[in-house]
Amino acid sequence: MLLPSVSERSALTRRREQLAKALGSAAALLASSRPRPRNYAADQFPFRASSHFLYLFGLATPDGVGLYDGQGWTLYLPEPGPDDALWDGAVPGFAEIAERTGCTVRSRAELPAALKGRDVAALPTPDLETCLDVAALLGREVRPGHLAAVDVPLADAMIALRLRHDDAAQAQLRQAAEVTVLAHMAGMRATRPGILEAAVRAAMEAEFVSRDVRPAYQPIVTVHGEVLHNLRYDHTLREGDLLLADVGGESPAGFACDVTRTWPVTGRFSTTQRELYDVVLRMQKASIDAVQPGTRYRDVHLAAHREMARGLVALGILRGDPEELVVDGVTALFFPHGVGHLLGLDVHDMEDLGDRAGYAPGRTRSPEFGHRSLRLDRDLEPGMAVTIEPGMYQVPAILSDARLMARAKDRLQRDVLARYADVRGIRIEDDVLVTSDGNEVLTAAIPKEASDIEAVMTSSARPAPGR
Repeated sequence: MLLPSVSERSALTRRREQLAKALGSAAALLASSRPRPRNYAADQFPFRASSHFLYLFGLATPDGVGLYDGQGWTLYLPEPGPDDALWDGAVPGFAEIAERTGCTVRSRAELPAALKGRDVAALPTPDLETCLDVAALLGREVRPGHLAAVDVPLADAMIALRLRHDDAAQAQLRQAAEVTVLAHMAGMRATRPGILEAAVRAAMEAEFVSRDVRPAYQPIVTVHGEVLHNLRYDHTLREGDLLLADVGGESPAGFACDVTRTWPVTGRFSTTQRELYDVVLRMQKASIDAVQPGTRYRDVHLAAHREMARGLVALGILRGDPEELVVDGVTALFFPHGVGHLLGLDVHDMEDLGDRAGYAPGRTRSPEFGHRSLRLDRDLEPGMAVTIEPGMYQVPAILSDARLMARAKDRLQRDVLARYADVRGIRIEDDVLVTSDGNEVLTAAIPKEASDIEAVMTSSARPAPGR
């Protein structure tokens, strides 16, 4: 069981007080979730408590429940079993947990009596099993992705709290970034022709494992960067390939880092790869520059598209007015996802609550291809953390789709595009904290200038081919 550190106690107490103030006398329940079996009950995936529960209690314990009864918070936890110490080692007692969390702790067996006769709000966990447990406790339907009317004020109050990171959360985001820097540097140095993608993934995750850190999400390490969530690692790296690595670590308290870099397998970009890489890098820099207090995040997204249009016109891949190319959705053919998302305890923070978290009241997703994949449309405020991750992809399923490609008309020069066949996908992603006077790139220490990447990959620390 992961206990919060003594230094985290004041932050956890303050968060619960703030949520209680927002809820008033309305009761609320948050469950920690339960272990999930991998293929049979005793073979389990590593346990991770639900993010809302972690935010308030910092406690990675299965089957825990936090209850606000309209006056104060109580943690209800399972009593230690007679064999727990044998299988899992020493289990902290309720007194120690109360000391670390700053919250009253009682036996889970007392929870039904505390709930009796109450109308209690809850936030569903991502797993159905815990939702069924909570539904049985509350006597009503609770399921992933669904909020009953009684749950809405709790969801809105939690969103309002988690949107802007307090000092403790910001410190955790920086810790996650520090280990992620090491992972990406290790990946660049391990890359060479003739090895599997899995070998680079192993080198990157070794930096996590050696520090007792988990990946914040399933890593993407692939020469097929045009497949946005490619979770295969069986391709052999070959000369002329680009390797896209979307890999981030998780801090001790569960906060995420989310970073993507793209580098050449040989350690040197080809001329065509460098040209498109520099377009994506300018897209990213333009979007990061736009991250300012008061800026609408959709405008950050559009800044990347405008820079892409200018870059592809300059290379002769597209022709026409850059602004029209964006408005007509031509750039979305090569950049079909949003420029980023919220970041925090979830790598896509609070997406368990759907667009209620990512979209400000009154704003809805665009129906347009590419832009409909934008996960965030809020005005930025100090304390928010977001990713900035534009990309350039040649996706065969898009380029061969006559309906989608009709928007390009004669503005796509396919003969020029064919010269860039050695680029399947490029994405460059950093984590950015909104500050009172601009922004802070939390992951700035990871090289992204093409020349800096080449310098890392050709340094003496990089293994020689065949070794």
